[in-house]
Amino acid sequence: MSVFPKISLRLEVENYLKANFLNKEVVSAFGKQEAERKFETLLQNLSHPPSFTTVRVNTHLASVQHVKNLLHDELQKQFNGLSFPVLQHPDLQDVLLIPVIGPRKNIKQQHCEVIVGAQCGNAVLRGAHVYVPGIVSASKFMKGGDTVSVYSDIKGKCKKGAKEFDGTKVFLGNGISELSRKEIFSGLPDLKGIGIRMTEPVYLSPSFDNVLPGYLFLQNLPSAVVTHVLDPQPGERILDLCAAPGGKTTHIAARMRDQGEVIALDKIANKVEKIKQNALLLGLNSIRAFCFDGTKALKLDTDTEGEPPFLPESFDRILLDAPCSGMGQRPNMACTWTLKEVTSYQPLQRKLFTVAVELLKPGGVLVYSTCTVTLAENEEQVAWALGTFPCLQLQRQDPQIGGAGMMGAGLTSEQLKQLQRFDPSVVPSWDTDIDSLRDTRTEDMIRLANQDCIGFFIAKFVKGKNTKVSIKNFSNLLYPSGMPGLVDQCDP
Repeated sequence: MSVFPKISLRLEVENYLKANFLNKEVVSAFGKQEAERKFETLLQNLSHPPSFTTVRVNTHLASVQHVKNLLHDELQKQFNGLSFPVLQHPDLQDVLLIPVIGPRKNIKQQHCEVIVGAQCGNAVLRGAHVYVPGIVSASKFMKGGDTVSVYSDIKGKCKKGAKEFDGTKVFLGNGISELSRKEIFSGLPDLKGIGIRMTEPVYLSPSFDNVLPGYLFLQNLPSAVVTHVLDPQPGERILDLCAAPGGKTTHIAARMRDQGEVIALDKIANKVEKIKQNALLLGLNSIRAFCFDGTKALKLDTDTEGEPPFLPESFDRILLDAPCSGMGQRPNMACTWTLKEVTSYQPLQRKLFTVAVELLKPGGVLVYSTCTVTLAENEEQVAWALGTFPCLQLQRQDPQIGGAGMMGAGLTSEQLKQLQRFDPSVVPSWDTDIDSLRDTRTEDMIRLANQDCIGFFIAKFVKGKNTKVSIKNFSNLLYPSGMPGLVDQCDP
């Protein structure tokens, strides 16, 4: 049973998403009532965290079994001897799954309250403590060591430094304050550590703050699937066109056994530094990260000696984990974006896709992915790509863990089966406690982990050999005019 309200959206955005999930093809196939039920389930599930925390083992430095043993010991320390199962995914051998306990409904709310921002609140629901920058408000007499109740200001209405807040807030659990109210709001810029240490969260998830650094990378399940679908091989030259924060980049390098070259591009400098830091932490030397706009990564004349931009047909495989509306991210209790913002990504995605096709060698693999649920950014992009680039062939994916693509973009049933859509609407709300875990079969937990994750989409293409890209008005595709304002790329 749900404890949080469904995700709060602007009416224009909710109607837009509803039109996606109740399009003519879907309604014709499943009926309007079933389509409406799935859409309401989607809105409800988006506000709740997935049923499992997913971590990827850095197989470049250690074996999965060794890290699994270390993680099991770490979880017992975190939860005072409580035994959490750590499952190795049968189809993704470098992925470990830890069930999330909750929602827990018998937590007594305290008189002393702390209000946090929505993004901070989302992190708490996935196992994080509350860091000082995320705190918006605290009760007047809060002192260090007090037991406090933590709430999320999901609509962003609470004023910084307020002593009380009567607006819309969602209870996240209880914790112990590390600082007094005065210390938190003193204005000292160096206060960046933990402000509230969560002791009774509504959702009990492990904290991965500085846990087994170098061995583990916290990553949503579909994001880990992407690299397996790309299937990078040792010695290849691979491009991650929109790479920040580097989870997939480092996964690619690890799957290649750090043999070959992985080029990572992002146009924001501090995100590129994060990629480099992650590569260093994980001991990966094959990654070269550049602060560069992926839409300008193609150069048609002289070589730039391994730095962007690149000549056509320079890469064996390309990952385009495209900037997107992020409407599949969980948990997310409220989104204030306008319809213009939500729908602004399609032109940018096509621009990046066009560059990727040109940079890919004949016979090479291109994987396109997003962390959103809209038709326009997913299946419609596949239909557009197949119609625009005759050299591309849609390919079956291995492993196939997500469901088929959504109807509504004019793709055939066979083409839809070649896609992977991770759809939060396919499972009902799920409550988990320790007792139920003991009685649940491993295969049933794996099945739930595969289904109850973030919203995500993957398509895999192969560029035909002995085929040149033939695009009418190539410059118009690469540099479309009238592109709407774009919101920055979401983190995977």
